[in-house]
Amino acid sequence: MKNLLLFCFLAFTLNLSAQEVNIIPQPAYLKVESTKKTFIIDAKTQIVVVDSSLISSADFLNDYLQKYYKLKLNITNVTPNKNFITLVSDTSISKFSNAYILNTSDKGIIISGTSKPGVFYGIQSLIQLIPANNLNQLNIPSVSITDYPRFDYRGMHLDVSRHFFNVDFIKQYIDYLALHKMNYFHWHLTDDHGWRIEIKKYPKLTEIGAWRNGSIVGLWPGKGNENIKYQVLTTEVKITPKDAVVKTDGIKHGGYYTQEQIKDVIDYAAKRYITIIPEIEMPAHSMALLAAHPELGTELNKKYEVAQTWGMMNKYNNVLQASDTTFKFLENVLLEVMDLFPSQYIHIGGDEASKIWWKQSAVSQQIMKANELKNESELQSYFIQRIEKFVNSKGKTIIGWNEILQGGLAPNAVVMSWQGEKGGIEAAKQNHKAIMTPENIMYFNHAQFVKEDSLTANKLSPLVNVYNYEPIPKELTTEQGQNIWGAQGCLWSEYITNPAKVQYLLFPRLDALSEILWSPKEKRSYPDFQKRLKIQFKRYDLMGVTYSKRYLEN
Repeated sequence: MKNLLLFCFLAFTLNLSAQEVNIIPQPAYLKVESTKKTFIIDAKTQIVVVDSSLISSADFLNDYLQKYYKLKLNITNVTPNKNFITLVSDTSISKFSNAYILNTSDKGIIISGTSKPGVFYGIQSLIQLIPANNLNQLNIPSVSITDYPRFDYRGMHLDVSRHFFNVDFIKQYIDYLALHKMNYFHWHLTDDHGWRIEIKKYPKLTEIGAWRNGSIVGLWPGKGNENIKYQVLTTEVKITPKDAVVKTDGIKHGGYYTQEQIKDVIDYAAKRYITIIPEIEMPAHSMALLAAHPELGTELNKKYEVAQTWGMMNKYNNVLQASDTTFKFLENVLLEVMDLFPSQYIHIGGDEASKIWWKQSAVSQQIMKANELKNESELQSYFIQRIEKFVNSKGKTIIGWNEILQGGLAPNAVVMSWQGEKGGIEAAKQNHKAIMTPENIMYFNHAQFVKEDSLTANKLSPLVNVYNYEPIPKELTTEQGQNIWGAQGCLWSEYITNPAKVQYLLFPRLDALSEILWSPKEKRSYPDFQKRLKIQFKRYDLMGVTYSKRYLEN
């Protein structure tokens, strides 16, 4: 009798374990039918696609199964009686955009979406129903899921200027975003430390601007540079000693993406319903550009170099002259960028533009006088608004960091709020779209733990803070809150030199970010998230993803 009871207990426990569902981000509605039989995916399972526009989603699922489970399924447009995974596009199933319904039984799985992205998001949930630690028997529990996103903008950023990452890894990064139902990839392509996009009209941008002669060693200011002092004053920058030379590792670093490579990446992302927003920095963070084209700077006789150090770059002259020559150059660059990227949105930077260099420039002062601009903040606004007018004339919209609010916000601009929430709140009150990415929480290059396993930016952004973040500030009315388009995590690569380090800093904070942007606010529970995360880590093990094992300790 005791043996029989033990057998029944073990059978119940195993069944409960098999039926347990741990999806990130948490679905809006989930019902587990624990008493019903599971569905088994095997070599005879067929993917049914009647609507040919869903083929790319069927291929995505098939590729995933082949890569991690050595299963390649037949794709057909004829529904069998059993052993099927059917993908259906049906606008009538939900009032929500990009929603999906996923139903499983012992006979088959049906994923219905209000749109092609909706079907794809359903597939991501199905992937998380597949066992990550049992590759021999792919039992899918009997579930009913109804799901839809909370925010329209669910973004993640990657800086490839400070350290360059090849196309294969960029595609891998996009797959990480897809698994978490993210829909925007902010590709930071230009900065002081390297120009990463081929511009055919200006080949020097990549011949010269894509390469630097070294990088500082360790945390800023870098090994051997501890005695260099910087004073950023209103009208000048004092560097002591005056003849100080920044010590670096002396290792040449760089690279860039050809336009053909970029087209390939855009196509790859589009099949995962991810829009790539390119960032071309202006009017500051332009040392790589100025190294190639010094005639566009505020000091005509200056020998600009691609930056080799990190930190606030306002202590160096990295701003463009607001001249007609500069605007024509940037318009030509942006024409090629806009021809490449189908995105409605082009990020033009606009951050950390020190006004010192315009104050010191006689030409800048003449431009201000000619355009009746009272100060350098208005000059920055003039710069951004002129670029916006050009971008708008091509049917596109600009996004800028919150400094574009200085001197007056461009009429149609989207504000990305990184210096806390103030910029996003101000933009929303002015009836502009805002994307929240406050540095203290959403910069994933910051440390996850008080004592980190490796070198990171010297600030802390733990997982719990990311998970508990609410993108819509309390200061906004319900109507103003509708202008909060969503939020974004940022990954700046000063101290990130390889893909494993990207993974280490990205996961599991990307999981937390995806849940605050996708799931209903009232469904959030950090203890429950931590429980589901344990299963997600098993999936990361299967995928070969690097993450801190400290998360497994409690």
